[in-house]
Amino acid sequence: MGYVTAGLVLIILIIITTVNSKISMLEAQIKSMRYTLDQVADQVDVPEHPINDKLRHLLKEGEEIKAVKEARQVLGLSLLEAKQHVDALKSCS
Repeated sequence: MGYVTAGLVLIILIIITTVNSKISMLEAQIKSMRYTLDQVADQVDVPEHPINDKLRHLLKEGEEIKAVKEARQVLGLSLLEAKQHVDALKSCS
């Protein structure tokens, strides 16, 4: 009975490790694709999302939390992604 449990735990750990590795690989690919898309957008002069003007206005008024909430709602971002987006707008201003 103990060997069966140990075997199952080992199999679960291997599966978790494999899934974690694949997730890390996918995150790296997404980061690379975002960089490429940003470069292409800069070269062809793609206009930025209109919400960015509202977010900059909120930042000027000191409403960073409202800006993050608005970015999450309009752009469909996670909390971390929205915070990073707002921080990027803040650093460009």
